[in-house]
Formats: sequence, C-alpha cells, structure tokens
Amino acid sequence: MASSRADEVAELLWELKRADKISTFTLIARRAGFAAGNKGRAMMTTLKTVRRDWPHLHWWRAIADDGVLEAECEQLNMLKEAGFEFANVKDDGKQVIIKELEVHVMSWDDTPEPVAAVETEEEVAVAD
Repeated sequence: MASSRADEVAELLWELKRADKISTFTLIARRAGFAAGNKGRAMMTTLKTVRRDWPHLHWWRAIADDGVLEAECEQLNMLKEAGFEFANVKDDGKQVIIKELEVHVMSWDDTPEPVAAVETEEEVAVAD
C-alpha cells in the first residue's frame, strides 16, 4: 500500500502531466506537505513508491532542484521524448541541464497577488 506522501506526489505528477510541465523535488515535496530531504533523498524514495504503485504516471517530471541530469539516464530519455531540450553542463557531456528551465517548471505559487492599498482621505491629508 502506498504512503500518503506517495499519494500526494502521485496527484501532483498527474497535474504536471496535464499541464505539460515539470517541477523540482523541493517544490513538489513542499506542495505534498513534506521536505524533499538532503539532495532530494526523501523525494527520490517517494518517487520509487510512485513508480511501483502507479507505473503509468510521469515520475520523470520530478527533477532535481538544479535541473541537472546525468547524460544517458532513463529520466533524460523520457524528458527528451516529451520534447524538452537540453544543454551540456560541461564540455565533457556527462551532465545536462534543461534549457529554459524556469519556463517549464510549475511552482504552484499559492501566494495571492498583493492588493493595492487604497489611501483614505485622512492619509492623503497627512501626506500633504
């Protein structure tokens, strides 16, 4: 049986698929109500459960916070198939990073837009 953590992450992965987006370990974990852990270890453990219990979900849409992937890994291949483009991190070609990462990352920013302050007549009079 999957953990509630895995249930939450599974829901978020479904949202990412529908939006054709990716997101970072930290952003997904926060949204699911837990900490991603040191170097995303808690998130990676949760993703193993998700892959086991919901193999149809796009687990590969959850990426390391820096967007860097090892070249020729399964996740990289899945992201390429989905149309994401990459650039080499270094000239050795061992690591790649998603191009235009900030454009592709879904952040679930629940912070409401600040409401413009309306000055009262008294505040305007004091300012003058």
